[in-house]
Amino acid sequence: MTGDDFGRLIYLVLLGSVIAGYFLLSNRHRLGHVAQQAAIWGLIFIGAIAGFGLWSDIRHQVAPSQTVFGEERRIEVPRAPDGHYYMTVEVNGTPLHFVVDTGATDVVLTRKDAGRVGLDPEDLQYFGEAHTANGTVRTAPVRLDTVAIGPIVDRNLRAFVNAGEMHDSLLGMAYLNRFERIEFVRDRMILTR
Repeated sequence: MTGDDFGRLIYLVLLGSVIAGYFLLSNRHRLGHVAQQAAIWGLIFIGAIAGFGLWSDIRHQVAPSQTVFGEERRIEVPRAPDGHYYMTVEVNGTPLHFVVDTGATDVVLTRKDAGRVGLDPEDLQYFGEAHTANGTVRTAPVRLDTVAIGPIVDRNLRAFVNAGEMHDSLLGMAYLNRFERIEFVRDRMILTR
């Protein structure tokens, strides 16, 4: 802490003491009520901070998720607050989080997701190229043994592993075209097979 920082700290402590002293003196006849109000506002403040800090952990349970209607062979996916559609898909028996990308031609896995489904990203041959909004990236072709959403299972699906950095794996048209019908109704995407 430099001398300037220490001086600012002393100034803020003195200013806070003066404000708190004035507030207490002007409300000295109602100190019990003031203490109660201060405790309520303190709890509200702590609750807001806790809610903000935990939101990333609880939003997946609070936000609606995809619904699979097995007998109808239909999947309904709600639009996320960011405007995208996200799906959880079991790849080789492991659930993965995908962003649905109708602008992507293929299914593209992140290196991390590739490792989770049993592919070693270090042993893959990255000789392909993909042109993305962030430029050209190298890709490695792979085959996924199973791709399942509820009772809808596809086998031996062609996909690619991206050599670059990606936040989520992409579910592109190579997979979406396997569905008989793709509809967008208000804030839901409906896939029917």
